[in-house]
Amino acid sequence: MTQSVQRPPITLSSTDFERLDNLIAAIERSQPDVAAYLSEELDRAKVAPKEDLPEKLVVMGADVTFRDDMTGDVHHKQLVYPDQAHGEDDRLSILTPVGAALIGLSEGQSIDWHTRSGEERRLTILKVARLPVHTAS
Repeated sequence: MTQSVQRPPITLSSTDFERLDNLIAAIERSQPDVAAYLSEELDRAKVAPKEDLPEKLVVMGADVTFRDDMTGDVHHKQLVYPDQAHGEDDRLSILTPVGAALIGLSEGQSIDWHTRSGEERRLTILKVARLPVHTAS
């Protein structure tokens, strides 16, 4: 899954970063390719407190509308942790190649990624919707 192309900058919340880092450790032996790709994404990510993140950023739990630039197909999915996916059509696990490619991108950004079969694809983020972040007063 390692990509030779330049990837766009990404930002993660400190909470997502920590949880994804723990997830990587848990799957290193069972899913080494996904673990390696997610680890690369974490290594290159800017990390910020959740309340400082832009609204149109793909975070865990966000509803994301994206286009497969190779086929033109538009998909609407919620990016979730594997225990929340449960085979639901509208949910996309972070442990899938496309799920890992989505994390940390903003509306309008595109990224090249590889399918499990090694085919190179490109996707573009069309819309991101997520619950507003509330800070304690």
